[in-house]
This record gives sequence, structure tokens and C-alpha cells, in this order.
Amino acid sequence: MKHSIRHLGTLLTLIALSVISTSLPAKAEPHPPTPHIAVSGEGRVDIAPDMAVLSLTVTREAQTAKAALDANSTAMKDVLSAMASKGVGNKDLQTSGFSIQPKYSYAKPNANGERRAPEIVGYTVRNSLTVRVRDINNVGSILDKSISLGVNEGGNISFTNSDPSKAISQARVLAVKDAIAKAGTLAKAAGVNAGDILKISERSGSQRPVPMARSAMMMAESSDSIPLASGENTYSVSVDVSFAIKQ
Repeated sequence: MKHSIRHLGTLLTLIALSVISTSLPAKAEPHPPTPHIAVSGEGRVDIAPDMAVLSLTVTREAQTAKAALDANSTAMKDVLSAMASKGVGNKDLQTSGFSIQPKYSYAKPNANGERRAPEIVGYTVRNSLTVRVRDINNVGSILDKSISLGVNEGGNISFTNSDPSKAISQARVLAVKDAIAKAGTLAKAAGVNAGDILKISERSGSQRPVPMARSAMMMAESSDSIPLASGENTYSVSVDVSFAIKQ
């Protein structure tokens, strides 16, 4: 009796496993990879800048921190007033750095090699200002005026564009056209034809302006004492495109 019950339990287990296996979907066979051509395309558009970004710093030194701060603040107020008179709005002015640092005097060691502790002999106050100039013809006069009012550090200039979206869109079109041309060349060399686009993607981080070094630079049209060359900016877009191969 026990032997029959054991065989019956085994039979039921086999039937249950059979039911489970038949209820599970059959695993699909992997499809072979689709023959395709993978290329990258580059698009570049050069446009003249319409805006400049300046970095200006006022530095003042004095024996006390208060005296250095007062002298710095007076000079910076004059610079800000000059910016307003040149048509630079408040939204285009931003304090980018401010510091008060002590100045130390280090005594020479005596005959025994001993050295006194450094002494504070004064203070240096720096106030940095970032300025967006939306009329690049005013850059030279703004720099000249700023220097005359007390700006004595910085002067870094970058020429950019307030709205480069149109140039970037044009670069995208050129990048895709470049990819299509490359795919056609590869397909012809291989004796096949490029078919539909399977995948297209744009690489990130490729849309920032790249200043171009040119022999004929565009000079700022002004009679200022500081001549400037704004040149052109290049906006670049890169894409990766995959094309099916026509059989």
C-alpha cells in the first residue's frame, strides 16, 4: 500500500511539472543583427558675435581693512555708474568675487636662525565684476572708462552670442547631411545601398561657441583708445546615425 502511494505521488509530480512547462511561453530564438551602416556627422556654423562678457576687478591696498574697503568701494561705485551711463543694465552686471586679505611682512632670520612671527602690515581688498555688453561696439570705450576709474585687474574678454539657437539648428542640419553623405560613400564602396535611418542621436556638449582664429578679423567700429578684434564664433554639432543596408 505504501509502495502504491509513493508511485502515485511521483506520478502527480510529473504531471504537475508537465503542465507548468507547457504553460510557459517558448523562448524566442534571437534574431540575427540587422545589417547596417553606422557613421558620425559634423556640422559647423560661423557667425559674428553680438555680445561681449568682461571680467573687471578693482584692487585697493591700505594699512587697515576699513581704509582698503572704503577705497575699493568708492572706485567700484564709480565703475558701476559708468556702466549705467554706457547703457549697461543692472541685469548685465554681477559681482563675481569679493575678498579681503591681510598682507604679511616676513622678517629675515637672525644670526641664530630664529625668525619672528610674520606681522600684518596692511590689507588688500578685491572686488570683481562680470559685465555683459550687448553692443560690442561699446566694449573699447567701456574698458577705457573702467580703467580710468580704477579697474586695475582682470580685463578678460569673451565674445559670444545672445541667442545662438538659429546657428545651432543650422549646424544640426549640416551634421545630418554630412552623415548621409558619409553613409552613401561607404555603401557605394561596399557595393550596397543605404536604406532607412535606424537610429539618430546628437552628442551632448558640442554646442558651445569656439572662437576662430582668422586672418581677417572684424574690428570694433569705434574711435576708442583700446582696439579690439571680435572675430567669429563657431557652433558645432555632432550626430551619430545608423542606416539600414538595402538587400
